Amino acid sequence: MEIQELLQRCISEELIDLTISGAKRKDGTLPDKIKVRPIRMKEELYYQVSEFVGPKVLHHNDTAQELADEIVNRITNDYKQAQFQMTDAVGQILSSSKGKLTIKYKKSKEKREQKNLEHNRKKRYILEEGTPIPFLVDLGVMTKEGRIVRQKYDKYRQINRFLEFIEDILPQLDKNKEQTIIDFGCGKSYLTFAMYYYLKVLKGYSIRIIGLDLKEDVIRHCNALKEQYGYDKLDFYIGDIASYNDVDAVDMVVTLHACDTATDYALAKAVKWGAKVILSVPCCQHEANKMIESDLLQPVLKYGILKERMSAIFTDAIRAELLEQQGYQTQILEFIDLEHTPKNLLIRAVKTKKGRENMQIRQVVPKATVDHSESALENMEKELHLNLTLKQLLQEG
Repeated sequence: MEIQELLQRCISEELIDLTISGAKRKDGTLPDKIKVRPIRMKEELYYQVSEFVGPKVLHHNDTAQELADEIVNRITNDYKQAQFQMTDAVGQILSSSKGKLTIKYKKSKEKREQKNLEHNRKKRYILEEGTPIPFLVDLGVMTKEGRIVRQKYDKYRQINRFLEFIEDILPQLDKNKEQTIIDFGCGKSYLTFAMYYYLKVLKGYSIRIIGLDLKEDVIRHCNALKEQYGYDKLDFYIGDIASYNDVDAVDMVVTLHACDTATDYALAKAVKWGAKVILSVPCCQHEANKMIESDLLQPVLKYGILKERMSAIFTDAIRAELLEQQGYQTQILEFIDLEHTPKNLLIRAVKTKKGRENMQIRQVVPKATVDHSESALENMEKELHLNLTLKQLLQEG
């Protein structure tokens, strides 16, 4: 098969996507990869070309002929391969260093479903518009008819983003027995209500959620709302993160914007309980800001705002590594800014094994690698004069 015949078959409505990759030059002049998908604009079929250049993605739209010409040029001169995913076939072009092409095309046994070809595809949200949800109506995010209030769309996106983090960890929660979840510093609790609605109402999990906060009026209001909504397995109490001991085991711990070391106490509690999942958005890392010293970083640390940001970065990196040492697979992810604060990083930790002190290191993680990681952390802490609360709490057991 010749390339023109392949392109004639593949550049159509049956194209799901095309990926061009394997740059022949590594001098930074070429996009890392190029992806193509068909789109429909004003009843006409076009092809959206997305060029991935580092963290940026550049887009332009081609006609069928423009795309065919671009593919021939790119695959002959710049890239090693092009992979076509069709609804009813797969195609491939391989290009040698001298531009010799190898063409492959194979019909699929089963036909795949085509994606939505509309140019501005509507994003799928977990809490979909159109279905009135009581707590969202009371928040003013939704109308009584289930429409999103335009001025509250950012809050709607934020709630759904939070639920996406929970959706990712669903396999860690046992659907066959009641799961205990604690939300430290729950505040007005709209994310707590969202979590309950998603897990209990939409997903059918047997759960018990406990919300803790120090403000008596807030707790009273939240308990009134949960009665109004009939959320019988959701309770709110006046409580402090450090001193709360009313449960023996917890499956998931959530702490959003617990200030400074309150985050550390929440993380330490979660580890003590053996929580399978931890979701934490830290805030106000004052402790590190007071401690941090470094001759090497002095040109940065002498500026207050930069010192504050560096302190936050080092604090959360240390927290993440300490959780890794306790047997958690830990990620630091971007959250959506909460109202009135620029803090938008979330620590998500999922329990995978026992802590490193008491476990056999699996072959895929050589002990030398683990020891090196712990040593590297200790060296960094020493160099920066940091001895954070979370480390002290974990050492106390």
